[in-house]
Amino acid sequence: MASDSSAQPSRERTAVLRVSPMAHVAVGFFTLGLLVPVLTWPATAPLLVIPVVLSALIIRLRTVADRQGVTARTLLGSRSVRWEEIDGLRFTRGSWARAQLKSGGELRLPAVSFATLPQLSEVSAGRVPNPYR
Repeated sequence: MASDSSAQPSRERTAVLRVSPMAHVAVGFFTLGLLVPVLTWPATAPLLVIPVVLSALIIRLRTVADRQGVTARTLLGSRSVRWEEIDGLRFTRGSWARAQLKSGGELRLPAVSFATLPQLSEVSAGRVPNPYR
């Protein structure tokens, strides 16, 4: 099957920022810790839903950015915003970036940290400044 050469450049201009899959290791240790109360008091068995939800979050949460805009995917849905609707990005200590919208709202961008700004700068055609230059 021949590959479409026009599809390659569009893939290069898309950044997909995800939570590291290594986070599943932490969820595994958390699950082992939960086994103590669950095996001691079987009524606490519903607590085992927590690691399942955490793993689902690790798989689902991501930010996809391209030249047109950014899409933030959450556990139950996603929201797309064009770059023109974003006034700037805000960072708080130990948290993911939040896009300040011109409408006054905010959009949390999963897995976007200060370290990933060069990737956003590249795919946004400079709309997001690269702080490392």
